[in-house]
Amino acid sequence: MSTILIIFCVLAAVTIATAFLTIFSRNPIHSALYLVICFFSIAGHYLLLNSQFLAIVHIIVYSGAIMILFLFTIMLMNLNKENEVHKPRITRLGAIVSFCLICIVLILVFINSKPIVGEYITTGEDYQSIKVLGKVLLNEYMVPFEFASILLLVAMIGTVLLSKKEKTEK
Repeated sequence: MSTILIIFCVLAAVTIATAFLTIFSRNPIHSALYLVICFFSIAGHYLLLNSQFLAIVHIIVYSGAIMILFLFTIMLMNLNKENEVHKPRITRLGAIVSFCLICIVLILVFINSKPIVGEYITTGEDYQSIKVLGKVLLNEYMVPFEFASILLLVAMIGTVLLSKKEKTEK
């Protein structure tokens, strides 16, 4: 077997194992840590696809920023076992049935899918290069890029305002 295939199999095993551990772990902090490991293994898959920029952005955005927000949320929620609401059995049964139906649909889609046959039209430009990606992003897609930055700024301000506690007078 080639080394790429071995690396892919190891990364796939780590991704699947940590995804299941994220779901089935009882401790929310452990779940968040397993999710970080899962994100890093997915970044490894991006590297195998020769997409270095996407791998680095994935690590920065998901493993960095979003997981920090998850951990802060978990810590601020102060989860206690006594206050935890127990779901009725019918809700759990409904979740299991919908999970099984989604799995069956996905398996059928993968079985019945066919590869694209034909010629690929290429422009010859390497969009994996950060220099080319920057030129395309800041020339052709400048307005959507600025809208996205404004949207993220507004979301950050909204988060700060929502998390600010009201002063109580004593």
